Amino acid sequence: MNSEDNYVKISHLMRREIQAPLISALIKEFSEEFGQEKTYAIAKRIICEDAAQSGKILSEKYSGNSLNVLLKIVEEIWAEDGTMNIENVSLSQDSLSFDVTRCGYADLYEALGIKEIGTLLSCCRDFAFQDGFNPEIELIRTKTIMEGDEICDFCYRLR
Repeated sequence: MNSEDNYVKISHLMRREIQAPLISALIKEFSEEFGQEKTYAIAKRIICEDAAQSGKILSEKYSGNSLNVLLKIVEEIWAEDGTMNIENVSLSQDSLSFDVTRCGYADLYEALGIKEIGTLLSCCRDFAFQDGFNPEIELIRTKTIMEGDEICDFCYRLR
């Protein structure tokens, strides 16, 4: 029996739900002690380092780091179990774009009463993830539901 036999698979959203109360409490207390700007900068650096590592791990797990593989990760992990509604998917040889029209991550942080740090906890991860997944692909995003827009507009393209 290997150690993976005892591993319980949880969704990406559930992982965030488990992490959020502890992380938000730490951010709140550190902000009061050391100031919000410094605390957010440190938290962002750590969260982004984790996201970049996740990108690297998933490129290895999926045996590739192409736009096709990225779309598979978006559909199978980030949007798992309807966590996000994704529309207007366009995939070509040098770009991938889609709109998120419902974001379960934003819904989760709002339900937990911490939507004000949702961008820090989730949205900023997307850019760092990409750097770890494939630094030759850049992410351009001008709108997020977390920040009050109707959609999140993801556009990945080869540099």
